[in-house]
Formats: sequence, C-alpha cells, structure tokens
Amino acid sequence: MTEQKNPRIDAKLMQAWAQQCLQQAGATEPVAAAMAQHLVAADLLGFRTHGLMRLKYNVDCLQQGQTKPSGEPRVISQRGALELWDADLLSGLYVMPQAVARAIAMARDYGTGTVLVRRTQHVAALAVYLEQAVAAGMLIQMMCATPGQAVVAPHGAKSAWFSPNPFAIGAPTLSDPVLFDVSLSMTAAGKVRKALAEQQQLPYPALITAAGDYTCDPATFVQDPPSVLASLGGELLGYKGSGLNLFSELWTLALSQWGRHQEQAGLDANTVWIQVIDPSALGASEAFQAQAQALVDGIHQCTPITASQPVRIPGEGALARRKQQLQQGIEYSPQLLHQLAKLGDKLGLDLPPCL
Repeated sequence: MTEQKNPRIDAKLMQAWAQQCLQQAGATEPVAAAMAQHLVAADLLGFRTHGLMRLKYNVDCLQQGQTKPSGEPRVISQRGALELWDADLLSGLYVMPQAVARAIAMARDYGTGTVLVRRTQHVAALAVYLEQAVAAGMLIQMMCATPGQAVVAPHGAKSAWFSPNPFAIGAPTLSDPVLFDVSLSMTAAGKVRKALAEQQQLPYPALITAAGDYTCDPATFVQDPPSVLASLGGELLGYKGSGLNLFSELWTLALSQWGRHQEQAGLDANTVWIQVIDPSALGASEAFQAQAQALVDGIHQCTPITASQPVRIPGEGALARRKQQLQQGIEYSPQLLHQLAKLGDKLGLDLPPCL
C-alpha cells in the first residue's frame, strides 16, 4: 500500500493568509506581517509546534486583549552595550527582530551587544531569529524563559519550578551557518500536546508523574494532578539540565527584574536574553569563519555509527527542509489544515489551495 502524503501549500500564500488572519484579529499591518513571517519561517525549518500550529493561539490573544495589536517596546535601562526592554505584551514575533537588530548595531560599535526583553508575548521558535545576526557575519546566542509558567521539575523533584527555557545559537561559517535551538527540558510542552493530540507516546521518558515516576505517556500531562517535564538529561543526567535551567532563568528573569513573583501564573509572556558578538572586533571575520568551517568539516568527517546516516551539523536538516519546502510547498498534516480552515471560516478567510 502506498503511504499517503500530507498536503502541501505554497509558503508565500500561507504567509499572506496568516497575515490577513492576524490583521482581522486586530493587529496592525506591520505587527501582523512580522507575526505571520516568523510563524511560517518556523514551519519552513520544521519547527512544527511553533509555526502555524500557534496561529489560533495568536489570534485568540489579540482578540482577548492579551497581546497588544500595535506599539513599540520601551527601553527601561541602558549602559554601554547592554539594554533592558519592556515589550508591554507586544507579540514576540514582532519585537524579537527589533531586539536582534539593536544587538547587532551595538556589536558593530562595541564588539558585542546584549538586549534583555521582558513581557513580550510568546516568541515561538528562537531558531527563526538566528540568521538575522549570522547574515551580518556575527555570532548570536539567545535564552528564553516564561515567568508565568512552571512545568519543568528541577532534578530530583516531582513538582515543577522552571519553564521549558529554549536556548539557541547561530554562527557563520564559510558554508551554511550553524543553527542550534534546543529546549532545556527533555521535550517542549508543545511536543507533549502534539503527541497527545496524535495519540502517540513520547519517544523517551520525558515526563515525571505526581508519584515521581518517569513516563512516555503524554496523557499524564493533562491528568489531575498532571505530570511535569523533566529537565534535560532525564532520570540519570537531569542535574545537568537542572543547572542549565537555573542558568537560563538567572540570565533572563533575574537580570530583567521580572520574575515569577511579578508575573501572573498561567500567562505566556516571555523574557528573552539576546547577545550578539562581532568577531571582527577580535581579528578578521574571515579568520573566524575559516576556524568555524574547520570545526564543521571535522564533525562531518567523523565516522558515523550507521553508514547511511552521516553525522550532521545543528541546523543542517532544518536548512535542507526549508529549501525543499520553498520549492515544493510547506507540508501540513490534515488535522492542522482542518484547524486552520476552521479558524479561517470564523475570520471570513479561505485557506489557500493545496498544491
């Protein structure tokens, strides 16, 4: 029996449609354009749980007043190459490119630039902002935390304190850039909800039940009391992920002076730490990129465990996936297309046709 393929839709059409949906929900044109662009960018790279799967969430937040439809972030404090912003609940999809651009500008002047952004509505996939700095020949690292969310347990605990806390880096080479985006929990909450919706088990024990047992069952995540996410490293090595989660929240929540005691529980607003480094401050940019390329080449030359599965660089698969989907259309599951079509019906906007 031939395996049925998921439908595909042209990326530009999907982005234009998503922008219309967001404008219909109240966002101004520039805000809606940035939101749609970065949601579709996540789909193109393969970050499905942070792409148009989150469109309804963003529409709902706009309609319910949880996300501001217009405005600009405020600079709270600034010293040299370090700034603190308050986004006042503007969409992170709109604010993040501005913050990265500011960090790049500071790096040109000082060799490095750091921007902390607090109270920005959900930023989605950090990976989609990395290439903005890489294209300028710079390195970038980002961390994100959610002060109103506690779903990740410290190692040795069965109750939660941390948010999933994604961490991402981008670096230029002489070939494709290195793009790395990972959650500091064993998995992201969105992936648990996706597995639950698709009635599938998680591929490894990423959850800790109220009894303190590690499990692959996503249904425990919605039980009463619910399971919680394990820190990266799991049952045996979770002390590493627990330390990294503390690192993330010190650099985001503590430095921004907006932590769990200020934020109302259950809100999805993020705090993001962004740092950009200009390698030309330390020598020729070409020398850095040559060194970076040598590191990448060395990884590629390592002997794979399975001959048919060569060792890959972080971001390699995502960039190949984007290239294919730009040519062939973005692949969407029938379930997601059904949800998007229902959203479009409510807003009076027909979903673009499948290819």
